[in-house]
Amino acid sequence: MNATVRIFDGLFIFLAVLGIGYGYLTGTSRTGVEWVGTTAFILSAGLSLLIGGYLRFVARRISTLPEDYEEAEVSDGAGELGFFSPHSLWPFMMAFSIFIIGYGAAFWNWWVIIGGAIALIITVCGLVFEYHWGREKH
Repeated sequence: MNATVRIFDGLFIFLAVLGIGYGYLTGTSRTGVEWVGTTAFILSAGLSLLIGGYLRFVARRISTLPEDYEEAEVSDGAGELGFFSPHSLWPFMMAFSIFIIGYGAAFWNWWVIIGGAIALIITVCGLVFEYHWGREKH
């Protein structure tokens, strides 16, 4: 996990320096600062920092992974990767909700955006609590 954290930290530094340099260099041109590119670089740096921070937080709670060893073999990473629901419709319904939000944003229909956002909240809750609903077992 430490290698992945270092990758995202390096990406953050690279994108932040690139964004600042891009904003400065376009600001010295005759047309002024090009805000779209500058914003894109700065937001990308922020997203890299967000992912790196999350990975750093998770790395403290888990043991060292095979990716962190210099002499690790491929077989060291073998085994169960986690539980993935084989029959869940919630990811499809979440994607459809996001599609509805994007459709509403494209045509700027606020009522479609609100309906898609409500559908997204419901489908996210359905995905998260999929295996926690049911009859109480006391």
